[in-house]
Amino acid sequence: MGFKVGKRRRAREIALQILYQMEVNPVDPQEALELFCKSFSPSEEVKEFAARIVEGVHRHKGEIDKLIKRSSEHWKLERMDRVDRNILRMGVFELIYCDDIPIKVALNEAIDLGKKFGSEESGAFINGILDRISKTEGRVNPN
Repeated sequence: MGFKVGKRRRAREIALQILYQMEVNPVDPQEALELFCKSFSPSEEVKEFAARIVEGVHRHKGEIDKLIKRSSEHWKLERMDRVDRNILRMGVFELIYCDDIPIKVALNEAIDLGKKFGSEESGAFINGILDRISKTEGRVNPN
């Protein structure tokens, strides 16, 4: 099981980098994924999970951003740090659209990404917003 967790963690890190890049230089998710994979050659399993996240966040971005806005008191989405904003989007995607990922895992992974890639306050900031969303929103069928 630990092996799978490591691969998923790596895939989330890749997805974060791709989503960040797509914000800076808007391109199609497939193109962004291909560009990344050409340079870094992740395993097929890692690539597939990263693609699932990137494409899912891209497809549901409107609904995801609404949930974040509704749950982030005193913070405008546009004013949030790009890293935090994309970690939140990934976390919300996993919380709402990924029945196969336990809520606790989705929360912990997002918080850990915030601690690793964000600012000193990112972990607590991400935890607060995702915790609120996890308590108020139900899961939906991803299709």
